[in-house]
Amino acid sequence: MLYSGDFRRTGRKSVLADRMLEQPPSGVDVLLMEGTTLCRSGGYPTESELELKFVECFNRTAGRVFVAWSSQNIDRTVTIFRACKRAGRTLVLDPYALDVLDRLAAFSNNLPRLGWEGLRAVVTTSISRLYENPDRLGKPEVVDRIARSGQAFGAARLEEGDRRTVIMLRPPLLRDFLRTGVVLTGADAWVFSMWSGYLDRPGYDVVPDSFAAVGVDPELIHTSGHASTEDLLAFARAVSPKTLVPVHGEVWDDHVKDFPAVRRLADDEVLGF
Repeated sequence: MLYSGDFRRTGRKSVLADRMLEQPPSGVDVLLMEGTTLCRSGGYPTESELELKFVECFNRTAGRVFVAWSSQNIDRTVTIFRACKRAGRTLVLDPYALDVLDRLAAFSNNLPRLGWEGLRAVVTTSISRLYENPDRLGKPEVVDRIARSGQAFGAARLEEGDRRTVIMLRPPLLRDFLRTGVVLTGADAWVFSMWSGYLDRPGYDVVPDSFAAVGVDPELIHTSGHASTEDLLAFARAVSPKTLVPVHGEVWDDHVKDFPAVRRLADDEVLGF
């Protein structure tokens, strides 16, 4: 059994997907195939192309740049860090993003982490509570270690310090920033680097509303974390499984004919051998 996962060929490790296509595993009985992007047409920009867009944004912005992206999207963190270096800006991450990078350091020495030049941490109330809560992350020592690193500061420093910064942004972080006295201005910019549908979710309105109040509109710099329809087809045909079971994706029924040996399963249906 092989699970395709959310692979993509636009990321910084696209060579891994290319190798799988060139030398697919043989004798696959069942391929579980993701289909999230089957409802979308066209290709997607690469992380390298996004890097150029971030550099351009950072260079033309007089003030701070606030960027919303997922801490678990490691490619995007690397892209933004590289863009910061090219634009002469300091990247400011929250402890959770730094915790993720620190855990992955066991597998790669190439990922940015606290202690690297051009990288700092901002410690706020909401993230501290998240790590203190035993029902959530429950590891207060993580925040304590970061706070004592000499590379961290509180949110008030975002108002008082260097404006040549790129600051990680989520609704709880923004609330912390505003409560601490951070004042957004028309010289600042904010970039949304996630699926645009998240903007419509409850609780996210504090971000666009706060920036709109000072005349700053969002800039979308993003690419999908999923494979394109063309790459999904190429993957399925290269693997050539005896049975392909679709998972995820809202329009699989419209594409079944394009894929080999598809077996559609209803929810809770068991596939036996």
